[in-house]
Amino acid sequence: MSKLGNLGARLHRGEISYDFVGKRKIWYGISILITITAIVGLAVRGLNMGIEFQGGAVFTTPTKMSTSVAQAETYAKDASGHEAIVQKLGNGSLRIQIAGIDTGQSDKIKQELAKDLNLNPEKLAADLVGPSWGEQIANKAWEGLGIFMVLVVIYLAIAFEWRMAVAALVALIHDITITTGIYALVGFEVTPGTVIGLLTILGYSLYDTVVVFDSLKEQTKDITKQTRWTYSDIANRSINGTLVRSINTTVVALLPVAGLLFIGGGFLGAGTLNDISLSLFVGLAAGAYSSIFIATPLVADLKEREPAMKALTKRVLAKRAQAAAEENLVADGTDDDSDDTAPAVVGPRNQPASRNRGRGRTSGKRR
Repeated sequence: MSKLGNLGARLHRGEISYDFVGKRKIWYGISILITITAIVGLAVRGLNMGIEFQGGAVFTTPTKMSTSVAQAETYAKDASGHEAIVQKLGNGSLRIQIAGIDTGQSDKIKQELAKDLNLNPEKLAADLVGPSWGEQIANKAWEGLGIFMVLVVIYLAIAFEWRMAVAALVALIHDITITTGIYALVGFEVTPGTVIGLLTILGYSLYDTVVVFDSLKEQTKDITKQTRWTYSDIANRSINGTLVRSINTTVVALLPVAGLLFIGGGFLGAGTLNDISLSLFVGLAAGAYSSIFIATPLVADLKEREPAMKALTKRVLAKRAQAAAEENLVADGTDDDSDDTAPAVVGPRNQPASRNRGRGRTSGKRR
């Protein structure tokens, strides 16, 4: 068996464990800090909305252009007065996106771009995108997200309990906020592919969370009939028991996404892959983190507030304190016995002192 498999087996059997639930305040603090950073990024920089959401024009040059991307960006900015996004396609042509322009402006920009690029205006393809189409996509995405959240809460409340549903909802909002915040900080363009990626990561995040919740539900049956474990103890055992499985699932899912992001978007220059691959990469990592460090500890927090769980915690702690006191008593008694000296024996018990009187003297008779 591999080392990782052996570790997973020992975690599952409870032979070793890490106190995730006991250190939940640390994880909460880290998550709050990251979330605040993401919100600040959204407020200060905002999202770089793609042309599909703002409207504008896309110009495509013929193949094998000698003009560099930087030169094309300068030409497009001078011609339109707007920032432009230029991408070099695999066949050598340039794709120039200029957002925020209407049909009348596009014709004039096309003429100036063709002149700067030494092209016949008829060879410069132009496609116009209206902002209403992107607005419809955004509205549909919000509707789909809202419906998904409602269905998730209903399902988890029925299959498990409402506390788990609340914890899962908090974890999902945590993942979406972090992902969109990183988009704002990095400055990647938000496209329909980004929206698809955001909706996709919700399923992955929910999968890891449900796996831990299912283990927790199974182990907490008749929990009040024993006095060995508190609810938080069993919640921590559930996390440790599924930890290696969660790590393996996340790593396997992240590897192809990392290939899209770093190899496809970075080395090969396929910029169109960045929009969906970044959302998937960040969302998968955040989903794995929230399942382990946020969702289950939050369930334990909510559950420990119940009167039955409070009473169970008192009984468990009292029993542990009693066991510790008995161990200390036994240890102290053993040490005392080893240090004590046995009392000296003077003579047989209840023997009269007169029988020993005169012992050692020379006997004689009075005359």
